[in-house]
Amino acid sequence: MKIRSKFIYLISPNKIYPSFFVDLQSVLKTKKVKFFQLRLKKTSVNKIIIISKKIKTICKAYGVKFIINDSPIIAKKVNSDGCHLGQDDMNINTARKILKKKIIGITCNNSYQKVKLALKNKADYIALGAFNNSKTKKIKHKASIKDLKKIRKLTNKPIIAIGGINQYNYKKLLLNKADFLAISGFVWKNKKLKPIEAINKLK
Repeated sequence: MKIRSKFIYLISPNKIYPSFFVDLQSVLKTKKVKFFQLRLKKTSVNKIIIISKKIKTICKAYGVKFIINDSPIIAKKVNSDGCHLGQDDMNINTARKILKKKIIGITCNNSYQKVKLALKNKADYIALGAFNNSKTKKIKHKASIKDLKKIRKLTNKPIIAIGGINQYNYKKLLLNKADFLAISGFVWKNKKLKPIEAINKLK
């Protein structure tokens, strides 16, 4: 099976550090990233909007889709390419009224029923996981390759695998037909590798 050249769904670190924008450009230059999601849970709306403008410019330069986490309202305000919704966020039908034809993806954990509902509500992609332990957040739902295979049979919509993905476990997910891999901690919280070095481990 041939792996697509752009297979990474990159998620931001929890905080934007001073050299972040330089690191982001170097990572996007590798042409491995299809989506970039800004996920800042403890940052004010005004700061997110300011940060978004810089990121949007960088993403556009490298042909990367810019996604805002949680908030369709912020996504509309900054004119991002779309929004990612968790299970506790705004209802997708309400989000669709705000975002119209923009990308809306939904976290479905490891639930076949949540996937079916997301597809019924015309989600543009579904996120499954966590497939491994994560450095980014505590794991409430564990997904398996069996779950991935089952849901792959249900839909041709893009499936994004999430949870603790690194250079040792990423290929297994791609070989079992995950379309994209959500990666954050491996790139931004790696104690041994710089962001560009980490991304280059994913070939």
